[in-house]
Amino acid sequence: MISRRPRHRVPALRLLPTAALAAALASCGTTTAHPGPGSSAAAPATSSTPSGRHSTPATPRPPTLAPGPGGLTPVFSHGPREAAHKTVALTFDADMTADEGPRAAAGERFDNPALIGTLRALEVPATVFMTGRWAEEYPDEARALGRDPLFEVANHSYSHYSFTGDCYGLPTLDGDTDRMRTDVERAFTAIRAAGVPHPMPYFRFPGGCHDRRSLRAVGALGVTAVQWDVVGGDAFATDADAVARQVLDGVRPGSVVVLHCTRSAAPATERAVRKIVPELRERGYRFVRVSELIGASAGRH
Repeated sequence: MISRRPRHRVPALRLLPTAALAAALASCGTTTAHPGPGSSAAAPATSSTPSGRHSTPATPRPPTLAPGPGGLTPVFSHGPREAAHKTVALTFDADMTADEGPRAAAGERFDNPALIGTLRALEVPATVFMTGRWAEEYPDEARALGRDPLFEVANHSYSHYSFTGDCYGLPTLDGDTDRMRTDVERAFTAIRAAGVPHPMPYFRFPGGCHDRRSLRAVGALGVTAVQWDVVGGDAFATDADAVARQVLDGVRPGSVVVLHCTRSAAPATERAVRKIVPELRERGYRFVRVSELIGASAGRH
């Protein structure tokens, strides 16, 4: 979730230059077949055993960006801009902060089955950035997403605590690089434990907030940090038309759109998606997962 608690009186995110920051930090590296902590480490091809039997074909390794200077985590914010290849990736943050268990126990819903059902009905591939705490709270939904070829599941931290000092009022990890690294690793563990067999080696910083220290902290994990260039503005929004207009006005070829999969804090998202999808298809756009955009970006950043 980009903004969690309205009591902090944070301005609506769509008014903040987060996307511009992401673009400025975007990596200039090319893609590489780094398996990362969230992908299969199996051999890249079918092999023969001593008995002559063939082993199971390996899961293809997802594309990632090459590390930045000094081993900094590479940052991806959009795919190729060629008008002849009009692709767009819808991404959804499945947020739940580590300290929100009591709210879930009291009945607050941090999932959004109707949204996922709509994406399936419309046959829209998407990437879900999931916190480890969300996976623990909704293991059946996490497993269903992770085993549905329409979707790919990526890492959104375990705790949804900020990796920088000031990030929309989120609790922070206090600049502790060991805690940052452990938080990402713990999320991968929780996501796998929920039944997601191959979480993608992609990481979205809580709130999108990062700096050189946090990029260095998770650099050794082999992940690509995924930002966005279109802010959906659905956090705490109730006007689905306004959310849809913001997305439709912002999308360009190769765009990554950030939305949310949290019913209580983004109640208009499902209705907005039902407006966004047919309009973008009418404009000639094809929906893809983030991995396809990253794979298409080799040599273009």
